[in-house]
Amino acid sequence: MTLVLFNNLTEKDKSHAIENLIRESTPRQDFFLMIVLSILMATFGFLINNSAVIIGSMLIAPMLYPILSLSLGIVIADSKVISRSFYTIVKSMAFGVASSALVTLFFTSDFKANTQIISHIQPSLIYGAIAIVAGFAASFALIKPHLSETLPGVAISVAIIPPLALMGIGIAHFNWAIISNSFVLFLLNIVGIIFASMIVFSLMHLYIKRKIAMETIKKETAAVIAEIKKAKKEQTKN
Repeated sequence: MTLVLFNNLTEKDKSHAIENLIRESTPRQDFFLMIVLSILMATFGFLINNSAVIIGSMLIAPMLYPILSLSLGIVIADSKVISRSFYTIVKSMAFGVASSALVTLFFTSDFKANTQIISHIQPSLIYGAIAIVAGFAASFALIKPHLSETLPGVAISVAIIPPLALMGIGIAHFNWAIISNSFVLFLLNIVGIIFASMIVFSLMHLYIKRKIAMETIKKETAAVIAEIKKAKKEQTKN
């Protein structure tokens, strides 16, 4: 039996998937707002030892998109896509960790590591394996239009947001163990997702769609600039 998992895509599906990925990972202000809100929610979840709140925080975070976009940039060998995605990830980390640290300082005085915090600061190779599986699922679902509704489930399965919230908590209380372990866990997840998605994108021959990626970046950059100019005009009028 011929395996058609990676070979039954139309060129239109591939182009649409790349356009959607570039669009969703564009470093707009609303993108960073959602990142900050999700990390704040995760921080509160850790502080009150509530796993449901932590899970909810992962549902609203768009962090998977720039990670998959970085993987796409590597596959199509385009430095602009790589640098753009890397910038978005780093800036998201900076905003998120800083927000988490500030909230932790404001809402806690006598800090003690609870069960949720302890369970999330014990990185192991198992987490790397989970990230690989999740990265495979995320990139596969992203390209397949009828599977896109499974992406929220993938976001929950891989711990991207919780480690960033924990880094902020660790920084707020100068706890090096929490900072270092959560950072290692975050890196494990990033590397696992990128590794798996590179395999999927390569098997789906997305490297031939470099032109589509570049055109979409130009379009999205122009849209962001237009939004900024419009906002400035509105401020001037007021």
